[in-house]
Amino acid sequence: MVDVTDRHCRFFHRLLAPRARLYTEMIATGALLHGDVARHLAFHPAERPVALQLGGSDPAALAACARLGEQWGYAEINLNCGCPSERVQRGAFGACLMAEPGLVADCVKAMRDAVSVPVTVKHRLGLDDQDSYDFLRDFVGASHRAGCRVFIVHARNAVLRGLTPKENRRIPPLRYEWAARLKVDFPDSRIVVNGGIDTVERAVAMLGAYDGVMLGRAAWHDPALLTALSHHLHPAAPVLEPLRVVHAMAHYAADEAAKGVPLRLIVKPMLGWLNGQAGARYWRRTLSDPDVLRENDPSVLERTWLKLAALEAA
Repeated sequence: MVDVTDRHCRFFHRLLAPRARLYTEMIATGALLHGDVARHLAFHPAERPVALQLGGSDPAALAACARLGEQWGYAEINLNCGCPSERVQRGAFGACLMAEPGLVADCVKAMRDAVSVPVTVKHRLGLDDQDSYDFLRDFVGASHRAGCRVFIVHARNAVLRGLTPKENRRIPPLRYEWAARLKVDFPDSRIVVNGGIDTVERAVAMLGAYDGVMLGRAAWHDPALLTALSHHLHPAAPVLEPLRVVHAMAHYAADEAAKGVPLRLIVKPMLGWLNGQAGARYWRRTLSDPDVLRENDPSVLERTWLKLAALEAA
């Protein structure tokens, strides 16, 4: 979810899902060790609990970045071993790491030695032609021996030779049953399943078989799914009504605009919020209009919402 689940997206998603654990986009170790740490790691207190997802393959560098994450208040450090993008292939991390379970175990141990918060691993079922349950079990087993006890399983292979990152999200078949076998083989671990979960019904069904579900693109394309899941899973937890979400985002946008943040970055995760509902097209068109965004006026959120309400009442 690089360039997707930034801090503005996470603030918005927290309003929709008060009890969810949020994850950062994958941040490369080099960006933290040689770049602007605050730009990458600063987040709003309302986002908590939030996990820092790291991309890297050097144990010492990952340990240093894990320490930074803990210092900045992250509740979990996650090592990404599942991203199939060309960018991470060039950096020899992401899904490439599934070919090196021993190195991943060394990375896990180094990070666990460096921080007191949980260190977790996100991974695929296999890599290219290394496509067997034994391969998956051995990969997980190495990190398990290093002390990892939470595994987020994207239940597809990563095919780096011949498929684009987008194709990797839909062409390799989903095999949830392999994730279920991990629960049997590693009973003291939490197995969180990811991939192809795009409805409330499917997410709830998965929660009956696994220790958690992770939503990625589905939450981006249809943010209302987060609210529907929150109502279903945590009926006693208050979820903001849409108008209050708009007010909260407008106030947040005003604070961010005062710091020089462009409005377009803040409203980007909100564009698909009303998908399938009356007024969705007007909402999306208004909040993506370059002339509107150029004004950088956060009050456009409330004005657009009131306009929608007037259109529905007409």
